[in-house]
Amino acid sequence: MPMTSPPPPTFPPSFGPAQIRLGLGPIKRLLARLGDPQERYRTVLVAGTNGKGSVSAMVAEILKQGGVRAGLYTSPHLIDFRERIRVGGRPISRAQAQTLIREVREAVTEDVTYFEFLTALAFTHFAREAVPWAVLEVGMGGRLDATNVVRPAVSIISNIALEHRDYLGRSLRDIAREKAGVVKTGGVCLTAATQTAVRDVLAETCRRCRVRLLRLGGEIRIRRHADGSFSYFGPKTALRRLRLALAGRHQQANAALAVGAAEILSERGVPLDEAAIRRGLLNVHWEGRLETLQERPRVVVDGAHNPAGMAALVRSLRTDFSCARLILILGILQDKDYARMIRQTASLDATIIATRPRNERALPAARLAEAAARWHSRVEAVEEPQEALRRALLIAGPHDLVCVAGSLYLIGEIKACFGRVSL
Repeated sequence: MPMTSPPPPTFPPSFGPAQIRLGLGPIKRLLARLGDPQERYRTVLVAGTNGKGSVSAMVAEILKQGGVRAGLYTSPHLIDFRERIRVGGRPISRAQAQTLIREVREAVTEDVTYFEFLTALAFTHFAREAVPWAVLEVGMGGRLDATNVVRPAVSIISNIALEHRDYLGRSLRDIAREKAGVVKTGGVCLTAATQTAVRDVLAETCRRCRVRLLRLGGEIRIRRHADGSFSYFGPKTALRRLRLALAGRHQQANAALAVGAAEILSERGVPLDEAAIRRGLLNVHWEGRLETLQERPRVVVDGAHNPAGMAALVRSLRTDFSCARLILILGILQDKDYARMIRQTASLDATIIATRPRNERALPAARLAEAAARWHSRVEAVEEPQEALRRALLIAGPHDLVCVAGSLYLIGEIKACFGRVSL
């Protein structure tokens, strides 16, 4: 296995991962100075607690397979900020990024956050590339997120769980209201949320905005098959035995939202037929989500970074993978509910190697190991992620599984060790 030393994440010059700010004033004024590039194409806006990146990638790939050259804006990145900004599946080039960084910086006349800066850069790039459609992943929440300056034809809310409560509210209903802010008059909303309180908020928002609401388990249904395929039943379309490139049964729910979005877009004249949908699901690639980096021993990385994501990962490890032994490398940020995330892993017979991603918010490996020892008998603490990987590979046999999870920052460092960065 190649073990290159992982480079630090790269950022636009003079911009680091700045503070979180929810509010649309600064981004609207910045975009106005740039000529409001976000008004030159139509959009699909994707919010949610987990899965929104996967849904965004699937919608973009379906558009690509239908012959539509679409923009894709996602966050966060794993290694290089250019991963966030893609057109037709290709990340923005270094030369294009450098040019746009200068232009956007010249348009800045007030303090903007890192995310606002990159959002303006992405929107400007899509306009320069003359894309007809852009798929945008919300950063946090929805109502006051910097991406929410567009009027989407389709709004997708993948699911909702308790997260970012200091910013979005203390209850599911409060968080649902924030995420429902992506619903706009004239569009269609799709969701896989299941909680009654959440669905009530979304239904009321859609009624108020006169927007059609399509719910997984209601207007949209899926049937899972033993061979790993699934069938989709939408408002007007039924597609049988669909196959998905992304691992994990939870991705089928995400795929149903992407197919539902494609069904709506096709109603609005976008050339997306059944063949494009099937090819899109078969060809989609989304890094860091149950992604295999090597075989024998198998090394899998997954960006599960909150309790809901960890629960989905644990279900996949129990049902979608087979191995002689499981070695779980965990690195979690201290502002996450790490105790609950660790508790989610209690049903796994695993060796835990606790580590610390290169982030100032990361939990020290020793503290994470202490929390893990409440639920697991085999626990080690290795502070440096590269050394944690070395340790896991040292003790792993050819039929064992090494799974890395807990933070996308950690996933980026591990992928860099393998030289697996698609830029």
